[in-house]
Amino acid sequence: MGRWICRLCSRVADSWLPLLLVLALSCSPAAAATASPSAPHVKPSYSFGRTFLGLDKCNACIGTSICKKFFKEEIRFDTWLSSRLKLPPSYLLSYSGNYTDDAQSWRLVDITRLTTKYQHDQADKRICTSLLKTKTCSLERALRRTHRFQKWLRAKRLTPDLVQGLSSPMLRCPSQRLLDRIVRRYAEVPDAGSIYMDHLTDRDKLRLLYTLSVNSHPILLQIFPDVEGWPFPRYLGSCGRLVVSASTQPLRDFFGAAPEVAADLALQLLAVLRSMGTNDLNYFFYFTHVDAGTFGVFSNGHLFIRDASTLGIIDKEEGSQLIDGQQEYKDIFSCLTVDCQSAFVSCNSIREKQSFVMVCQELLPKLLKGKFLQPVQEKIDSFLQHCADGFADDQGVNEALAKLAELLKPLRSCDSRFAYRYPDCKYSDKY
Repeated sequence: MGRWICRLCSRVADSWLPLLLVLALSCSPAAAATASPSAPHVKPSYSFGRTFLGLDKCNACIGTSICKKFFKEEIRFDTWLSSRLKLPPSYLLSYSGNYTDDAQSWRLVDITRLTTKYQHDQADKRICTSLLKTKTCSLERALRRTHRFQKWLRAKRLTPDLVQGLSSPMLRCPSQRLLDRIVRRYAEVPDAGSIYMDHLTDRDKLRLLYTLSVNSHPILLQIFPDVEGWPFPRYLGSCGRLVVSASTQPLRDFFGAAPEVAADLALQLLAVLRSMGTNDLNYFFYFTHVDAGTFGVFSNGHLFIRDASTLGIIDKEEGSQLIDGQQEYKDIFSCLTVDCQSAFVSCNSIREKQSFVMVCQELLPKLLKGKFLQPVQEKIDSFLQHCADGFADDQGVNEALAKLAELLKPLRSCDSRFAYRYPDCKYSDKY
């Protein structure tokens, strides 16, 4: 009997031993760590500093209309696509980014500052030292005390005296019609549509005044939108001191382009300038400066004004409604990005062909130089020279540009590289 009991115990032990071993191992600390459910995967978080965005400076900022997309990671900088996720350097003026509305499809956007961070910092110091006599301060508190902003708080309508002396070329010769358009189409508030400022809070008024004082580029994109046919990239919103707009490739990237591409862009450039001088709203747009980053090209080959910061406007219906002396008025808002001693430029000094002459001097030679065979290249160079020398001769500029356009048109090609006019160009000479 004893031998039988021993044999039975041995069989039971053999059958249960694997289970006992598993239970024993699962009770050990090391095994518990291995066998327990893994911790949920934490999505890498992109930490936005208020300082990087400029939110710490509000309401001396542009706005906050697109901040949610930054914090929800629906706007991402290109550096985020790498394995080392980090914000780009804060000293850059512009950044390339990606934007989505559905987390599935992404499109390129430009993320830009109104001016360099260094210039912003210098302006902030100037506000504190000149208004409060301190090295650092609350920018909003300091600016709210100014005579100009107190006038803004009392005003029901944005009138020319409220923007007198601001450095933006857009406001050098302001009309009431233009100022009404700014208030009616100001996109950083939800209830735009009225020419009266009743729908603007004190905070909104300070943000609008600050933006107009530093750089009018985002305002121009808002009041002359691309969906209405204006040659500007689409304004998507702002966060702190950053502006987000549709992405364009700067014209400088096309200085080495093929001859047919160069000819196409040159013709587009001239067409844009013509439309800015003659349009249905009777506004005359002119540049005070152009460079290789002023214009940009979308992926479909369409050329747009990429940087509108140096664009001035004269209302051909109403003219400038600043009286003598108002344009020379200076205060802290006049000096946020420029030297307060800078020379005053009269509205009457703006010439009709000013923008064309600048483009002929600075951009078209770089775009068209050495691209074509003789004698075509020789004729192009001659027309550009006549245009560039035409500051005193508007009629000479017109004639040179007409001949240049006539020469360039047959040099373009009609294919998918020019999606903005293809395949229409196969069936109509208009394209």
